[in-house]
Amino acid sequence: MAGTGASSWSFEEQDVHRIDRILQSFLYDSNARCALLVDRTGQLVTTAGEKPEFDSVAFSSLAAADFSANDQLAAMIGETEFSSLFHQGEKESMYLADVVRRVILVVLFDNRTTLGMIRIKVKAVVRELSEVFSELFARSAASPQGARVEAGFVDEAEDEIDRLFGDL
Repeated sequence: MAGTGASSWSFEEQDVHRIDRILQSFLYDSNARCALLVDRTGQLVTTAGEKPEFDSVAFSSLAAADFSANDQLAAMIGETEFSSLFHQGEKESMYLADVVRRVILVVLFDNRTTLGMIRIKVKAVVRELSEVFSELFARSAASPQGARVEAGFVDEAEDEIDRLFGDL
């Protein structure tokens, strides 16, 4: 698993294998290029598929901020949340989906597949990942250090986003 930066919970080897198997199967079935799992604080959890040609740590922070901003937009129009987001580009697109309100699945895809195929396959993969993460979080909550987020981490993530866009 390419990085387990999530500070509030930890993976066991069986979790790593299950998540990797789920993501690899999803990529094969959907013909998407890459899948990233990002926690809601902006930390990259793992990637699968083609290696991204960009700074995946910065990307993770931005993906989490994007999802968070859309949560606020949803609230403004009377929705509890938007469980998924879609961004279409000329050549590349991305689909973001919520996994148990703590992790975001980010799917990068191009014209080798369609949005419809991604949406169909994402529903199943989110169900599978939700099961894995629910078990993982339940285990972490039962441990002595259960699911505490390091103090100040959210502030650090916001500072990183400000730094990334400070030169604009």
